[in-house]
Amino acid sequence: MTTPEKGEETFISHLIELRDRLVKASIGIAIVCIALMIWPGPSQIYDFIARPMIASLPVGSKMIATGVISPFLVPMKVTLVISIILSLPWVLYQLWAFVAPGLYAHEKRLIAPLVISSSVLFMSGVAFCYFLVFGRVFQFISEFSPQSIAVTPDIENYLDFVMSMCLAFGATFEVPVVVVILVRMGLVSVAKLKEIRPYAIVGAFVVAAIVTPPDAVSMFSLAIPMCLLFELGLLVAPMFVRMSTAPEEKA
Repeated sequence: MTTPEKGEETFISHLIELRDRLVKASIGIAIVCIALMIWPGPSQIYDFIARPMIASLPVGSKMIATGVISPFLVPMKVTLVISIILSLPWVLYQLWAFVAPGLYAHEKRLIAPLVISSSVLFMSGVAFCYFLVFGRVFQFISEFSPQSIAVTPDIENYLDFVMSMCLAFGATFEVPVVVVILVRMGLVSVAKLKEIRPYAIVGAFVVAAIVTPPDAVSMFSLAIPMCLLFELGLLVAPMFVRMSTAPEEKA
């Protein structure tokens, strides 16, 4: 029987382990951030992020900064966000290393693929948003804008928009991982998910309409990948279940 003192020591040891993992994750992010500040630099990173917006503006147009320290603060914020995204595999590995000692061997076989796939899917969602969605969205807004309006976006508002869109696409690209986890935990079966497929499609369009700007291009650009990723989750979920099932469970 576990004594109160032993339980308290175990709890404290878990807190110490969690602190160490958080420190290691933070150090990894800091290293990537410092490297990005050295090369290519915050200014070049923001110029790269702003490229889709600048391409949709009239030739020679630039964005504006209404804040006094915005030209310094906004590129630094972009650099930090990019550092977190690039460090995501390392951060998820630290999370996995923290929970791994409490997992069975068959469960550990599931965690590593989930960590890798989660990182790849999130980065894929961000890349999909930047390279394929932003150009079409900004071009659509520019063509829809009246001729009497001079479009001069503020760099801070643009950054907020870009971050919210990238976060939305990165999170929604995790749909296959969510499907796998739900099936593996026994909360829902693959057959049941196939039955509710029409509702999932409607839900994808509802989510896309909420998190994207009020235009059809953005909505379809998010809703269609969500539907395809849902189908991908249905395909790979049985495989992950077989990989992570204990021998006694199979019996």
